[in-house]
Amino acid sequence: MTENNEPVLYQLDGSVAGITLNRPEKKNALSDTLIASLKDSLKRAGNDEAVRVVTIKGAGSDFCSGADLSALQKIADSSIADNAADARSLMEVFTLIRDLPVPVVAAVHGRALAGGCGLASACDLVLASASARFGYPEVKIGFVPAMVAAILRRNVSEKRAFELLTLGREITAGDAMEMGLVNRVFPDESFESDTAGYVNEFSKVSRSAVSLTKQLLYQMDGLAFRDALETGADVNVIARMTADCQKGIARFLKRV
Repeated sequence: MTENNEPVLYQLDGSVAGITLNRPEKKNALSDTLIASLKDSLKRAGNDEAVRVVTIKGAGSDFCSGADLSALQKIADSSIADNAADARSLMEVFTLIRDLPVPVVAAVHGRALAGGCGLASACDLVLASASARFGYPEVKIGFVPAMVAAILRRNVSEKRAFELLTLGREITAGDAMEMGLVNRVFPDESFESDTAGYVNEFSKVSRSAVSLTKQLLYQMDGLAFRDALETGADVNVIARMTADCQKGIARFLKRV
């Protein structure tokens, strides 16, 4: 266990808000307390204008192994109403990530399994160490990662999603990148520095433009082509009126 016993650690380094799942002795398994603390940390980052990007990582040897034993026991013992409230609490994590105005990046080392793989998938970007492993083994205990399916289906093809969710196999970081589940795979020995270099790129681009782009991409989900173009036109106009765009145009014109 690390010296700080909080289930989630929060650190602001320049414009990067670092969120660390801090239950290494439990492979950062998801508990009610951890989920509540994770939601608080995401809200904190979203309310800080200095933040350009958020990273989520795990302390110790793994990113996150999914629900812990107490959470599984709670599922078995709870009523329908209690299970519904529990499921919606996790759903709030996924919606918070989508609604945050800045990119949320999962930095995955070790294993990201079940709910842990779902958490990584829910992030806007996923970086993985070469030895990382991903998987949705819930089917092996008769469970369905149903909310995660909504996210996974948007990340990978229908047939890939079907395979991952119904066979419950672990896959390598390389396979995950080939499927579209992971953006970049970095060597284990340089994973931390490579990840830092990647996320720091967001300090060099417009915060408002990135925020509008994130909103636009997710707003387009399910829209017909013409409706998507109309939405894009609206965002185009909004972007033109932002301070970042006005300053960017002025800088460009001075160089011409």
